[in-house]
Amino acid sequence: MKFKYLIPLALLAACAEFPALDRVDVASAERAPYPAIIPLGPVLAGLDQTSGQSPLTPEFAASLTARLRALQARAARLRGPVIDGTTRARMRAGVNSTALQ
Repeated sequence: MKFKYLIPLALLAACAEFPALDRVDVASAERAPYPAIIPLGPVLAGLDQTSGQSPLTPEFAASLTARLRALQARAARLRGPVIDGTTRARMRAGVNSTALQ
């Protein structure tokens, strides 16, 4: 690696301003109340306040439904048996130790 590029890069990085993390008021953050947890359904069904239109368009709803069905099908496949019946029977039979002698 050529050091002629590394030195200017290090000098340039030294000029960066870092945020003042020591000025964060931790005490007020600890006294702040927890945010309210609300159901997601009413939020998705609500109207967008700026445009008056629903954020959930039919196309978006259809894509969400398709993704949901694909994920459910994938979960169903993952719940199935990992080892097929023939392999399981062969494993239960064990190793034939007579061939090793």
